Amino acid sequence: MRLNKPALFMALAALPASAQDEPLSAIDWLNSQTAVTVAKPRIAMPDEPPVSDGVDVPDVDVMPLDNAIPDAVGLLPQSTTGLPPTLWQESRASRIITRLNRLPDRPLPASQALYYTLVLAEADPPNDTGKGAPVLKARIEALRKYGAVAPARALLERAGPVRREVFDQWLDLALLDGAEDAPCRALAQDPRLSSDYAARIFCMARAGDWNTAALTFETAQALDLLPPVQIALLAQFLDPELMDDAPSLAPPGNMTPLTFRLFEAVGRPLPTRNLPRAFAVADLRGTSGWKAELEAAERLARTGALPANRLLGLYTNRKPAASGGVWDRVEALQAFDRALTREDPKDIARRLPPVWSEMRDQGLAVVFAEMFGEALSKVELTGTARQQALQVALLSPSYEAAAQNIDAQSPLAFHAGLAQGTPSPDQAKTPQQQAIAKAFSNTAPAPRDTRLLEAGKLGEAILAAVTRLDRAGSTDTDDLTAALSTLRAVGLEDTARRAALQRLLLYGEP
Repeated sequence: MRLNKPALFMALAALPASAQDEPLSAIDWLNSQTAVTVAKPRIAMPDEPPVSDGVDVPDVDVMPLDNAIPDAVGLLPQSTTGLPPTLWQESRASRIITRLNRLPDRPLPASQALYYTLVLAEADPPNDTGKGAPVLKARIEALRKYGAVAPARALLERAGPVRREVFDQWLDLALLDGAEDAPCRALAQDPRLSSDYAARIFCMARAGDWNTAALTFETAQALDLLPPVQIALLAQFLDPELMDDAPSLAPPGNMTPLTFRLFEAVGRPLPTRNLPRAFAVADLRGTSGWKAELEAAERLARTGALPANRLLGLYTNRKPAASGGVWDRVEALQAFDRALTREDPKDIARRLPPVWSEMRDQGLAVVFAEMFGEALSKVELTGTARQQALQVALLSPSYEAAAQNIDAQSPLAFHAGLAQGTPSPDQAKTPQQQAIAKAFSNTAPAPRDTRLLEAGKLGEAILAAVTRLDRAGSTDTDDLTAALSTLRAVGLEDTARRAALQRLLLYGEP
């Protein structure tokens, strides 16, 4: 294959530069705009009776996490999560991996935050964890499934990604958010880190070693070690003069981050809307148009992988360029934001229904509540607008304060009691409300989870309960009661309240 050296370097220079050359530290991630929404332990108010009699956790000897194996690494310390280092220790590694692999695709926002907390928590791994960092890899895949690329990469980098068992995951994540310089340097220095010849070729070229990249490409092609699409893309990548006459290539059904970036590198960038959620991160690198950025940000915000304030910033960045689809949401939200800024109750009452309808329909109701719930709860409204404003406030982090504004005759009276941890059975009008009231009437975990808790398998019990909560249908009231009971019993009161409120307010009640 004929290689054009100057053209090659022009192609490499055209690739988006890495967001940062140095590894992303845990502190960098926690302070970044891409930090995910995590669950926070609820702080008891003075003189408030305990919500749980507690769960006995056996005393064990633990090693310092700084010297632990990769499976023990986390980004959130115990002081942040309230979870003990023994979270996973007594469970079987295979059991935890299976549960992580089966996390629901569309959990409640409160459940989603708890999943992130569990996956990112510093904790000793299961006692039977073997070599190869299997639990760490399962945690990384769980984050990637929800589009949480930045924390997944930070977690890997804290664990030490320059090792064969996790290197491919590290490179994949870096390719998605434009930070491939560090893994590519590592792979160029030690090709044994990955068995993926396409990755080796790409990174050698990125490092400027185009002769070795070309030789490796020709060898891999001769030995039939690369799929046809990657052969065509790498050929164009290494010799940009081939791009002009090259036929169009159909995207493969199993898209990888490297193949995605190669399409981009040869001047044929692909839309991300039909790709797995993690690919949406690529549209936030400043290389896509505003519409693509907005749609990608919405996808990530739905799973808590993008903070509400980052989405708000994109929504209000400029005037909508057209109408229909995402532009209607942008226009509705901007109009509402202006009304709220002016503190004009009449205009707020007029603007709230359309934007609330738009955001609910798109699965962004809780995100909208995080943006505006607290401010909206302070506006004097009446009628339907007041009811909607209270619903928004109850879905926000300030739900307890919002409950103080709801009287006993309101259709939201049960919700107000729930927000304060004391839902009244007398006000429960539906089977779901009755199931929720039952869960909040005692402090014991569900019998089905007691065995796990008594065995010291706290993390497994939490995963079992919250997954059951997400999968419970509107008629699965026993599962709803059991899940909420266990979450409360282990001290996750805030998660239990918010999840129950979301069940009622997001799925047709009242």
